[in-house]
Amino acid sequence: MKLYRLPGNYTLLMCLIITAFSSPVSPIRAEDGYRLWLRYDPLPAQTIQSYRTRITSLVIQGDSPTMLAMRLELSRGCSGLLGYQVPPADIIDRDGAIVVGTPKSSSIIAGLKLDRQLQAQGQEGYLIRSTRSGNRSITVIASNGETGLLYGAFHFLRLLQTQRSIDKLNIAEKPRLQRRLLNHWDNLNGSIERGYAGQSLWNWSELPDRIDDRLRDYARANASIGINGSVLNNVNANSRSLSAEYLHKAAAIAAVFRPYGVRVYLSARFSAPIELGGLKTADPLDREVSQWWKKKADEIYGIIPDFGGFVVKANSEGQPGPRTYNRSHADGANMLAAALAPHNGIVMWRAFVYDAKPGYDRAGAASENLEPFDGKFAANILLQVKNGPIDFQPREPFHPLFGAMPKTQLMPELQITQEYLGFSNHLAFLAPMWREFLDSDTFAKGRGSTVTKVVDGSLYRQRLTGIAGVANTGSSRNWTGHDFAQANWYAFGRLAWNPDQTSSQIAREWIEMTLTNDRSVIDTLARLILESHEAVVDYMTPLGLHHIMWPGHHYGPAPWWDRGERDDWNSVYYHRADLKGLGFDRTGDGSNSIRHYHPQVQKSFADLKACPDKFLLWFHHLPWDYRMRSGRIMWDELALHYQRGVEWTRSARRQWGGLAGSIDPERHKAVAMKLEIQERDAVHWRDAVLLYFQTFSKRPLPDGVEKPQRTLEEYKARSLTW
Repeated sequence: MKLYRLPGNYTLLMCLIITAFSSPVSPIRAEDGYRLWLRYDPLPAQTIQSYRTRITSLVIQGDSPTMLAMRLELSRGCSGLLGYQVPPADIIDRDGAIVVGTPKSSSIIAGLKLDRQLQAQGQEGYLIRSTRSGNRSITVIASNGETGLLYGAFHFLRLLQTQRSIDKLNIAEKPRLQRRLLNHWDNLNGSIERGYAGQSLWNWSELPDRIDDRLRDYARANASIGINGSVLNNVNANSRSLSAEYLHKAAAIAAVFRPYGVRVYLSARFSAPIELGGLKTADPLDREVSQWWKKKADEIYGIIPDFGGFVVKANSEGQPGPRTYNRSHADGANMLAAALAPHNGIVMWRAFVYDAKPGYDRAGAASENLEPFDGKFAANILLQVKNGPIDFQPREPFHPLFGAMPKTQLMPELQITQEYLGFSNHLAFLAPMWREFLDSDTFAKGRGSTVTKVVDGSLYRQRLTGIAGVANTGSSRNWTGHDFAQANWYAFGRLAWNPDQTSSQIAREWIEMTLTNDRSVIDTLARLILESHEAVVDYMTPLGLHHIMWPGHHYGPAPWWDRGERDDWNSVYYHRADLKGLGFDRTGDGSNSIRHYHPQVQKSFADLKACPDKFLLWFHHLPWDYRMRSGRIMWDELALHYQRGVEWTRSARRQWGGLAGSIDPERHKAVAMKLEIQERDAVHWRDAVLLYFQTFSKRPLPDGVEKPQRTLEEYKARSLTW
């Protein structure tokens, strides 16, 4: 038998780590949600017994910050979950050793001759295998990169947390998308635009001198689900974010994130050369302007060597941009890309642009602005496109830019924070919504040209890939304001790693890791959260309705709103209710924004017999008595959807109440309070919207729909509170 020894005295270090961080075998402690899905409490005794001979020691080589972080995580996780200390070992001296390393850091891994398999997985991918070393049975976690090892360690711990068999492991994983980012809409004063979980995690006033320990746990959580980037500041950017003072603050955050494979990015304000540099213009074709950005890029990389790049919101909602100077979006993006290119940085240019043109359709604005520049963007640019053509609505058809720009690299922008979905008060599991978007067929190259194939590079051989999620984290103890909102952070990371994963798989994983390992309770909770998004759509915007929220804060309904400065800042612009019917006609007889989709998609959405019910009022203005597939008239169908949404919230409260003895009391009480608010809000939504539309439909509520609790004027008088 060949023995392998670790370099240095890691045995003492590992013992200290285990003593400090392993979870004790004790009754379940009070839960405040802080640990997210990284709860390493002891598993059931029978499960522990099945793992006992398979996990006896940890043989880990390497002493970089990432290796130390990975070693700590495995030690804490294994010892906590198994209820006994899993000691470090210098040698493989027994069956059940967990051997972790790269071919460069570990002589053991090098000796297993995995070079070809590891090469296929890249720097972030990994292998987890049951194998033998001499006459010993071992489990190997191997990668060509240290960050890949960290991801592999979290995968192994996830197998334990969800009580999967580890007897015959043969796992090869790598991320499908390269840049997997959270976008934080955090401001320098600590507030968060569209943030519903407290203040910003970055305390700018204390940085760089004081680093909150919470930042390390944030990085851990991201690494556990494969997120590898964080945009620190709001897309409505303040130029000071690029000043030397704030770059040093960002560098302090980057130093905490670096061992966990999370790179820092910043939102760049396009007019920064004027506001920071004292120039008279920010024209992207002006030589002084381009030189200013090149010097700024050099400065940034001198302070943050692994800086990821810029996100840019330009010529949108009052933000400055290239069109201010009669230049194109491509001109502006390419100028910034040239500044970052020598440092391997990227530009993520947001496609959320729309003009205030009389009679235009906002759903087609981004396509009109950007499609003409297909093929004009530099190789280190990603066009960041929202999942739908309006603005993170509870349900939208996929954005027509996906599949319409074959020579341009696109990345989706999803919203994890629930700006239009009840903030942190409503349970709305978003994986099914994102799954619907990713599975949408663009028909760009025939049937099967899904959005997933567009963004993962397989359809058009896109070399640079990515995905962004607008974060829902904040200073609240449970991170997201609602314990179940953690599931959306988790789901985003899992889909960013593998956009083909099912909603059910993600939901069950999260429940098992976060709430309970009781199988019957898992089944109940999985059904509940998998139904939740459809239920929210039912009581907010069924049948393709959209953007009928209260203006400004977007909490609660205001379908009557018509006092905005622009047409497209009014609810009435989107639903177009009148005595004849309801809905926005986007076919050739209306705005014709449907033309931005490929012909097969156009035909499906334009044909009333083919258009799915869920998008009918998005693409069509239908009579109140239009006969639906159910046989009911549209008015009755609409009202019954609202009622169904309310009934779901009541059922959810009952089901959650029945789990009082199965979930820790702290989180059970917290979620129960949220569900009470959700039911109140659902009733408000149903009554307010139906009362308003009833002034046009002139029809009674159908049987089964409850009478409103207040008058329409009462609902109009004030918005819901949150």
